[in-house]
Amino acid sequence: MTSHKADTETIVHSDSSPTRSRLALEKQESAFLARERRDPSSPYYRDGTPAQEPEGPPARRRFMLGAMAAIGSAGVHGLSSATPGAIERTVPPDASKIQGVGVATDDGGYGARSQFETEVRERYATKTTESSWSFTPLQKSMGTLTPSGLHYERHHGGIATIDPSTHELFVHGMVKQAKKFSMADLKRYPMLSRIMFLECSGNGLTEWAKPTLKTVQGTHGLTSTSEWIGVPLSTILNEVGLKPGAKWLIAEGNDAAAMTRSIPIEKALSDCLLAYGQNGEAIRPEQGYPIRLFVPGYEGNMSIKWLRRLEVSDKPFMTREETSKYTDLLPDGTALQFSFLMEAKSVITYPSGEMLLKKPGFHEISGLAWSGRGTIKRVEVSADGGKNWRDAVLHGPVLPICHTRFTLPWEWDGKEAILQSRCTDETGYVQPTIKQLADERGLSSVYHLNGIQSWKVAANGEVSNVHHY
Repeated sequence: MTSHKADTETIVHSDSSPTRSRLALEKQESAFLARERRDPSSPYYRDGTPAQEPEGPPARRRFMLGAMAAIGSAGVHGLSSATPGAIERTVPPDASKIQGVGVATDDGGYGARSQFETEVRERYATKTTESSWSFTPLQKSMGTLTPSGLHYERHHGGIATIDPSTHELFVHGMVKQAKKFSMADLKRYPMLSRIMFLECSGNGLTEWAKPTLKTVQGTHGLTSTSEWIGVPLSTILNEVGLKPGAKWLIAEGNDAAAMTRSIPIEKALSDCLLAYGQNGEAIRPEQGYPIRLFVPGYEGNMSIKWLRRLEVSDKPFMTREETSKYTDLLPDGTALQFSFLMEAKSVITYPSGEMLLKKPGFHEISGLAWSGRGTIKRVEVSADGGKNWRDAVLHGPVLPICHTRFTLPWEWDGKEAILQSRCTDETGYVQPTIKQLADERGLSSVYHLNGIQSWKVAANGEVSNVHHY
């Protein structure tokens, strides 16, 4: 057998520290393993209870392969004595000259991405890890669909663990016959599949007064697009029968926060979905397994996860989440309530914050646009802070209530530039500037910021988050 010895080379990184790299890896590994312990398909998960780590856990092996690749190293040996700040790394041999890695037999049978792909959600806790946000890495997104493992998350009381064989959905109130539906019952009905975006109404909440977060993952990462599979809510409401005068329903989750939101009955009957599938498989625990309500185009908090109860009424229920929370405070001290719709919005994902353009010349500007009102009809891009606009190309399929990918070729001359995008949806609504929104609603608002995002490209190619009007 021919032996192939790997070559070595020295790579210089100004901030490459073995200690820093190891700490970063340990932090990422901890988050990775925490997710594995909640996944019923993981080797860490046993009969609904997180299990002890098995010997040689495949999850850890997969993580470390990817994490080592992420810092540009197939094996970190330490600093080179010849060059300060340098890392010596092992260069893999020519893959065409050696036998490939055998199929893993201890990975639980669930596929893993390449060890060289290491993008993860960024997690931010509010007061506890049970009340937190996880942001989708939009800067690395391809096309429009978001992998289930990178879909954004928002939790108020942690991630519920629910056995689908015992879970029931209770529908009652102003109905002709109250009923309980098991998961088996629900899956007997004809299913529907739709590709739609979901967005937290707090997406961009830090950016009202001044640019705060540095990357597009931080400024816009609370939105994702998936294929959602389930039963139309109208099917179940027709099954129980609505009484005359029914105008609202309340949706309640089975999590520790018992999330509850009021939903107009017209919306419930038009396009809401009882979703039990996402991107070709069962929805994940963090997305509401075994079933969630999906309310297309409305603020994400209304798409109640771990759905357990629907009550029909003649008026809204005025829950905590739609009175003290999820309302828009106006300059006169009053609050705008039931601002359900997520208005048209767009953002350039390349180039975007903390990226570096290495040299002038051709670059393809790329980004995403979406609207809760329906289909995106136009996206314009400016490279001079809004003085001049050019129409971008919309890449199909262009679907209603769905992320739409847009691109525009750009020749960078090496001088300072301000990149912006603005979209128009099928109703004619045009995305406003942040200043226009602030002038109308003041700076005490938290939710529904859909203003135009500006990225400054400095003469040295560094890209940063700015406000520019």
